[in-house]
Amino acid sequence: MPNPERAHGRKADQLRPLEFVANFAPHATGSVLVRYGSTQVICAATIEPGVPTWMKQQGVKGGWLTAEYSMLPYSTHERKPRDINKGRLDGRTVEIQRLIGRSLRASIDLERLGQNTLWLDCDVLQADGGTRTASITGAYVAARLAVQRLIDLGRLRESPLTDSVAAVSVGLFGGHALLDLDYSEDKDAEVDFNVVMTGQGRFVEVQGTGEEATFSHAQLNELLALAEKGMREIAGMQAGFLASQLLAK
Repeated sequence: MPNPERAHGRKADQLRPLEFVANFAPHATGSVLVRYGSTQVICAATIEPGVPTWMKQQGVKGGWLTAEYSMLPYSTHERKPRDINKGRLDGRTVEIQRLIGRSLRASIDLERLGQNTLWLDCDVLQADGGTRTASITGAYVAARLAVQRLIDLGRLRESPLTDSVAAVSVGLFGGHALLDLDYSEDKDAEVDFNVVMTGQGRFVEVQGTGEEATFSHAQLNELLALAEKGMREIAGMQAGFLASQLLAK
């Protein structure tokens, strides 16, 4: 069976063009605009003094990290109403912001953060598949820039970040394993996975499901191997971008 035709002539194991633009939200402690192809997400990290009340009540040491996620009304083909106008967050929004928080907490030593809260705000400007994976990848970069700023200001002695973290999607489309699905592939994929990994190659989370389909053990291994390949490339791009930003100071 021939490989499927992909947008822009991408190969099955090829990422979309990945780009970071630093300091996109100048009032945040650190921020980037991350682009996975046509998907664009602003990721802003803000570090504020203080921790949640529950941590004080339970005597939990260190700081806290939490995330918020939203899709702007004009980010999709049809206008998406703001959650505030519905009076509640929809289930998808809650799921994704919890995923972002879990993913970033896997790469941070909260005790080193001190009595501070690291807020990660991810706002989707344009959605073309993979908004949650782009949010996680960009949130780490924004957090690293924010931490370095506080180190430079003398407010942190050392970085609490213990490893990088990023995410990518993989799936079965037309019977083929594809890396980094865009919307046209994601909506019709037989199987769809979102994979979160650290820079050292450790899995943080694997979300996978058959969309009215099933998959074999061999296909599962193929998808995870494809995700690992993509994650190595993404981790390298994160590191290269951060080196260019931090060495420029």
